[in-house]
Amino acid sequence: MAVFAAFAAVLAAALVAARRRARRSWPARARVVSAEDHTTLDDNGAVRSTQAADLTLPPHELEQLWTPAQLERLAATYWRFLSRVTLGLIRVDYSETQRTVVLLRQPLRLLRFGAPEYAMDDTHGIVRWRIQDGLLVARAGHHSDGYLQIDVRRSDPGDGPAESTRLHVEVEVANFYPSIAHSISRHVYRWTQSFVHVLVTHGFLRSLARLDLAESRVGRYAPQSPAEVPDPADADAVGQP
Repeated sequence: MAVFAAFAAVLAAALVAARRRARRSWPARARVVSAEDHTTLDDNGAVRSTQAADLTLPPHELEQLWTPAQLERLAATYWRFLSRVTLGLIRVDYSETQRTVVLLRQPLRLLRFGAPEYAMDDTHGIVRWRIQDGLLVARAGHHSDGYLQIDVRRSDPGDGPAESTRLHVEVEVANFYPSIAHSISRHVYRWTQSFVHVLVTHGFLRSLARLDLAESRVGRYAPQSPAEVPDPADADAVGQP
């Protein structure tokens, strides 16, 4: 537990320092708007955690971002941020069917996900990774209905001033069974793994104000428009449980 606490302290300091150095020159503004009770555990020990931010940016920037290819790049940006903020200790291995979060290298698999599932229309985009297994996942959560998801919604152009528009971004973990909570205690989970997850996610959401999206390693949607991607209004588009 002391190791987790020390790691969290170093991580917090790095995030604050990086944000202070660059945020004044970023082309957009990001404000975290998550509710205080953003993480809950149900009676079975399943976690649901949602962190959200509002991104304010010029309309022309949003129009350039609103494509399936950019949604795919947003997904890649999440993994890039995770690796950078942990100074490369945590990285993501890609395959056609999986995304594996590893500590340094295989076989230290912290989390293993299925390949991302995408849905998008003119106002709403979703990318979801289904949780398969890993050292951080209790046996009850192996190959169940848990997932990590990034959800983006754009505001109506008439909702604000003409020179800016708003993009609401949520990062959600649902039906996740943490091994720490099941094998040690829920309190230890809340003050270690959960705390670090929230800290990293808030840093990721704020970093989006840079509008610096990572290049996708797959390039699945490069030539497509939102109309060619499954509709988020259809629950089956991203396999909602």
